[in-house]
Amino acid sequence: MLQVTRIKTQVGPALAPLGRGARRGSGLIVAQDRLIAMSHSLTGSSVELKVAGQAVEGTVERSDRIVGVSLIAAPTGEVAPVAWAEAAPGLGDVIFALGDPGTGLRITEGRVSADSLSLRGRSGHLLEGIEHTAPLPRGSAGGPLVDHEGAVVGLNVLRTDPGFLFAVGASAVRPALERLLGDAPEPARLGVAIAPPRVARRLRGAVGLPERDGLLVRDVEDESVAERAGVQRGDLIVGVGGAETGSLDALFAALESGASEPTVLRLVRGVEEMEVPIDLRGER
Repeated sequence: MLQVTRIKTQVGPALAPLGRGARRGSGLIVAQDRLIAMSHSLTGSSVELKVAGQAVEGTVERSDRIVGVSLIAAPTGEVAPVAWAEAAPGLGDVIFALGDPGTGLRITEGRVSADSLSLRGRSGHLLEGIEHTAPLPRGSAGGPLVDHEGAVVGLNVLRTDPGFLFAVGASAVRPALERLLGDAPEPARLGVAIAPPRVARRLRGAVGLPERDGLLVRDVEDESVAERAGVQRGDLIVGVGGAETGSLDALFAALESGASEPTVLRLVRGVEEMEVPIDLRGER
């Protein structure tokens, strides 16, 4: 009980409930007059939130699509930013989850319930994850997961099986936060929605096309690099430059390595193989 009280005093003031209804979530003070929140809790460029119990208006400054967090500018007064843990917790370690679904601060105790997990963010990138047993009510997304010293080890994002929650680890959140605070660019983006290789093989087989490893383009974003290069829905991405792209992670790695100069995207359209030039510079 003493430890919960200390975490309430140490971390609780940095938690800022925000939004309404199904979009409710928790913001977290990370610097003077700056908070982060899960992007799916936000509906536009302005947001209503409470800092130290006072209603304030915030403005969404930037968002990181890889991790799915947004930076919010809002007055934070004398509230101290959170501290970040230097190491991830291990299996069985005690952790505390904080959230405020609009009905007041909640702090629950639990343990890390799985070792070395990962989840795919909305961008498709693999992110370090922490599964744990500290329950929180709906509307608590974005609230911190902290260790026994009150240092943030992750941000809670979703429920999994009954009794378990999942947090994005600090090793993913902190680089995103540094990009947002430092106005650094995001990793290069091609601008396509992708189906995994097993789906690509099944769909190509269903229409009588030969089996081929690659990533199937399900959609192309308007005004993206891919659209300008002529990529079409149904194309199979098989390489970037000289690198094969048999998985999403291989595609991300190839895009990053080729982002500093023009390169080519290697496609299979039907049975025809082709190369189209792409330039990812500035597309961040």
